[in-house]
Amino acid sequence: MAEKFEVGIDELFVINVARTIEDRTTVFHGVSSPIPMVAMYLSKLTHAKDMVYFGGVSSAVDPNPPFLPYTTNDWVMIQGRTAMVTVDKIFDLAQKGELDRSFFSGAQIDMYGNQNVSMIGSPDKCKIKFPGGAGGCNLSADCVNYTIWTTRHRVQRRGDKKFYTFVKKCDFVTNIGHVTPYGPRSELDLVGNGPDWVVTELGVFDFDPETKVMRLRYLYPDATVDDIMDSTEFQPAIHREVRVMDMPTREQVELIRKIDPLKVRQLEYPPQELTRKFEI
Repeated sequence: MAEKFEVGIDELFVINVARTIEDRTTVFHGVSSPIPMVAMYLSKLTHAKDMVYFGGVSSAVDPNPPFLPYTTNDWVMIQGRTAMVTVDKIFDLAQKGELDRSFFSGAQIDMYGNQNVSMIGSPDKCKIKFPGGAGGCNLSADCVNYTIWTTRHRVQRRGDKKFYTFVKKCDFVTNIGHVTPYGPRSELDLVGNGPDWVVTELGVFDFDPETKVMRLRYLYPDATVDDIMDSTEFQPAIHREVRVMDMPTREQVELIRKIDPLKVRQLEYPPQELTRKFEI
């Protein structure tokens, strides 16, 4: 009888992000991106060995640090690199259509993949100020495709009030999705194709090719379509073949634990989410 082996939500999440990365592509993530950072190293060691990884704002090419740090801008992220470029060259690559994938999150994400990392409220009545996009708007317009990720899909309740990450309308559009307040991407003369995958702690989404609305493709083993609907302010599309996602192999999970012994991948999670475990 095979020994039971558990995978945590954080490890399964990393694998779902890694699945959006293809071999022989150029990939980049910005600041505060521990999950994409771990996912890139997993990809590099498994299915995307010829991927070129620009390691965060330091922009070291294929860095090989002694450990993965708690911040993606730590100095160790330039150790063991094959080359070094300045961050402005990343934007040049994107404008030439040569940056294949980037990664973005947001305090608010709407049905078309627009993200808000700027503020809650309005310019004349700001309730919460966030750090801002740090060039994300440019890259979201120019990179060939990008992955959206968030570990806070689940609706937050305070008394009778609900607070959504996935909203009908972003208070402010920092990073550009498929249909923006200024029109659809197809009419804005942008270089990139926009987001193609959205990974959350409840499910994995793509976008309906006609409406450009987020479309549910895969569920975590302990999540349901009702969970998705309850935690999403808008009505996502549902793929006709929506199903529970493929589980990873034990070898993949053990590799994540070897890559990330400090568990920086867990930094983005509310503590209660980390109790979720799945048998493989």
